[in-house]
Amino acid sequence: MRYAFPFSAIVGQHRMKQAMILTAVDPGIGGVLVFGDRGTGKSTAVRALAALLPPIQAVEGSATNAESPEDVAEWDRMAGSEMVDKPTPVIDLPLGATEDRVVGALDIERAITHGEKAFEPGLLARANRGYLYIDEVNLLEDHIVDLLLDVAQSGENVIEREGLSVRHDARFVLVGSGNPEEGELRPQLLDRFGLSVEVRSPSDIEERIEVIRRRAAFESNPAAFVSKWAGDDAAIRDDILRARKALGDVETGTSALRDCAELCLALGSDGLRGELTLLRTARALAAFEDDGEVTRKHLRDVAPMALSHRLRRDPLDEAGSTARVERLLHDVLA
Repeated sequence: MRYAFPFSAIVGQHRMKQAMILTAVDPGIGGVLVFGDRGTGKSTAVRALAALLPPIQAVEGSATNAESPEDVAEWDRMAGSEMVDKPTPVIDLPLGATEDRVVGALDIERAITHGEKAFEPGLLARANRGYLYIDEVNLLEDHIVDLLLDVAQSGENVIEREGLSVRHDARFVLVGSGNPEEGELRPQLLDRFGLSVEVRSPSDIEERIEVIRRRAAFESNPAAFVSKWAGDDAAIRDDILRARKALGDVETGTSALRDCAELCLALGSDGLRGELTLLRTARALAAFEDDGEVTRKHLRDVAPMALSHRLRRDPLDEAGSTARVERLLHDVLA
């Protein structure tokens, strides 16, 4: 049996873990982009999140994890009528994946053996109501990026090819990771990520030692290590479930709306998606922290991850976009 490294056992990287938790509270935030040095736990955190997430209820056998029998696609022949609990899907999208593998294609075997045109679902169908993870997302081929942009915009995958006319729900949280030294991300795709986090190798010697100690313990006896941290992971899972239920009751006053608008205006962020994402993320944080109203504290906490990748690039600013956001936070939200 393969074990995932426990989410709660990851040392440091608070921003990265916080961003992933908030998207679990409110998937509508729009996903997480994690950029940084190699070996900083980016992929480990995503695998750990998969094991941490609460299960979903779906139609038994449904290829798209349909939420109810009424949501089952016409082409989905394997779907039953019973509802079952299943793990939240976390699907890898490999860099070398073909377009057919991603969106789905004609089931050649069924066409040959039965003479029927049938649809073979792709990765987007499997990721519905879950997470789609792309490692080295900045190296993804342009035509696959275009497909993801279309689906992320509509929440629906539409296939018109080889005599097939198929559509199905494709609502997922997009999680990408990569090393900025290996290439930049296309602005259109960058804008589709709700949150962006920069991670770096720890500089504290004690923290580095703890990383080594925990990793060695996990590799030595995975079952015992996972069991040791199971309680902490369960506590995070319970907090996510509680926050989901409380999210609709979190109040957003006029002052919070004004703060969002003033901060984004001062930063010169493109469009209005910055305000909307900032507010939505602050609401998720308030729910997770069991607060009934969005305050400036919540906005300060989430602004760097919600806005840093939405700013117009300043070639004269060597500190980077995250530092620009943090500098202005004190001025605008004093």
